Formats: sequence, structure tokens, C-alpha cells
Amino acid sequence: MKKIKLGPKPLLYPMPPILVGAIVNGKPNYMTCSWNGLAGYKPPTIVIAMREVRYTMKGIKENGTFSVNIPSSGMYKETDFCGIYSGSKKDKSHIFQTFFGNLDTVPLIEECPLNLECKAVNYLNTGSHILIIGEIIETYINKDCMTDGKADAEKIDPLIYLTATMRYHRLGDFIAKAFSVGREQEDIRDNETILTYVQGRDK
Repeated sequence: MKKIKLGPKPLLYPMPPILVGAIVNGKPNYMTCSWNGLAGYKPPTIVIAMREVRYTMKGIKENGTFSVNIPSSGMYKETDFCGIYSGSKKDKSHIFQTFFGNLDTVPLIEECPLNLECKAVNYLNTGSHILIIGEIIETYINKDCMTDGKADAEKIDPLIYLTATMRYHRLGDFIAKAFSVGREQEDIRDNETILTYVQGRDK
């Protein structure tokens, strides 16, 4: 397959459009952020990439805390709204039902099926963005999004964003079980190796 050079572009699919919450000027504010990911397991940490000029950044730096709220696929309008408008122009404190957990500076969204309460532990300037490393203090999940005591992604039904097409999607079909199906590939390679060896001896 012929490859085409696109130049250095930050293309990674899919992207989870999370809603980052922070208290700014005494009010809950939420912004959409699709540049994010897991940073560590022990302690559990998450990383979000945000521009310094963001209104939400002001609240994160002032309080040293923030929330990561995972919207379901049905919350695409509210999620898009929070990405279009800045909290400096529109009051977004009443869009969602806000609740608080362990920290009174971390607004969490009741409507989101999954919420992470975070404490900012590090900042890294990458040029256009600031990477915020957040330690997850507590995790909140809707009871009906659990299966056998574990978070069930299909029940959470997270919203997915594709940056190239600027479209929202949802989780697709199940393909195979991770950390399992790869063993079949190993068996195939082993069989090919054995076959090559036997054929070589027959020559």
C-alpha cells in the first residue's frame, strides 16, 4: 500500500471529548477537551492538553483541581456547546446539574455516567498547549453502568470525536477479546516457521 506524507500532524483516532470542570470566579465552568489520555496507574493519573489562554485553565491553576466528566453519546449537543463557547463569554454553570465529591473545588456533572475527581500535580509546556497531569482522587460512576462489579464501557456509551471529519460517533461493534486474540497470531507464526523448516529439510 502506497503511503502519502502529510507532514507532522497530531492525528490519533478516536478521541474522547471529555468535559473538564473547574471553579472559575466562584462558579462551575465546563469546557470540552478531546486531547487527553491516561498517564499512570499508581497513583492513577490522567493528562489533558489545554491552551494557556483557556478560561478553564484559570480555575485549574487557582485551585489546583479539576474534574474529568465522560459524556454519553446522547450528550453530543451539550458537549459541543461547551466546546464552542468560552466561559468568559457564556455562563455554563447551569447547563448541567453539578455535584461535589471529596473536594469542594471540583465541580462534577451529574448527567455524565462517569466522573473523575482530580488534583493537578504537574504542568508541562509543550509549546501550543500545557499538559496538565491530574491525580485521580475519586471515581464516580452510575450504578447502571456496572457489570459484575466493573465499569462497562458499552453501558457508559461514551461519546467519540474524530478530528479530521469533525464528527461525533459512538462505540462500534465488538471485534475480539484483547490480550487473547493475539495468541492466535503467535500460533500462526509458529506454524509458518515449522512449515518453512520442514520444507527446507525436504529440499
